[in-house]
Amino acid sequence: MMPTTMHINGKIFQSGSAPNARLLDVLRNECDLKGTKEGCGEGECGACAVLVNGRLVNSCLVPLGQLAQAVITTVEGLPADSALARAFVQCGATQCGICTPGMMLAATVLLAEHASPTLEEIRWGLSGNLCRCTGYGRIYAAVAQAAGGAADV
Repeated sequence: MMPTTMHINGKIFQSGSAPNARLLDVLRNECDLKGTKEGCGEGECGACAVLVNGRLVNSCLVPLGQLAQAVITTVEGLPADSALARAFVQCGATQCGICTPGMMLAATVLLAEHASPTLEEIRWGLSGNLCRCTGYGRIYAAVAQAAGGAADV
C-alpha cells in the first residue's frame, strides 16, 4: 500500500489506509475529526458531507485512492465565528447535531455561489441533506440570515 497525502483543513495529512477505505472513516478514525457524521452510509443523507477540492461530496462514498493531494475541508475547517455559524446558533438550526456539519458545508457552497439566495435556492442547495429534527425551517432561516436576509423564511 502506498500512503495517500491530502490537505485537510489546511494541514498536510498522510494516510496509510487501504485505497478502498472510505474518506469518512479516515477522517473520523485517523484524523480524529469527529464532526463529520455517518448517517446512512449510502450517500443519501448528507451527514458526512465534506468539501473535496471545493466540491461538496458525501465522504461515505469516496474511496481514499481517489484523494491523492486532494484539498479537503470538514466542518472543523470552517470558521467557528462565521456569519453562518452564528446564524445556525441564533436561529436554533442545530438540534441533535447529526445533520449540522453537512448542512453547514452545503450552505457554505451555496453561499459561495449565491451571495443572496432565494428561499428556493436555499432549498435546492441543501436538498442533498436530510434533517430529522428541525423541519428545515430554522436551517433555511439560518442560511438566509447568514446571507444578510430575513431569518423568517
